[in-house]
Amino acid sequence: MFSTFKRFLADESGATAIEYGLIAAGIALAIITVVKNTGTALSGVFTSVNTKLNATP
Repeated sequence: MFSTFKRFLADESGATAIEYGLIAAGIALAIITVVKNTGTALSGVFTSVNTKLNATP
């Protein structure tokens, strides 16, 4: 039983795939955050431009 547990702890197969998955998830989260913040900023810019254009006779 102890040798099976020891082999289980030493087995590293699949670790690389999990690491790549975590890296991909981190990159996706960063991209989503940047796109969301950019969209919010652009919305503010367009709202400001729209307000100024509507105020001009």
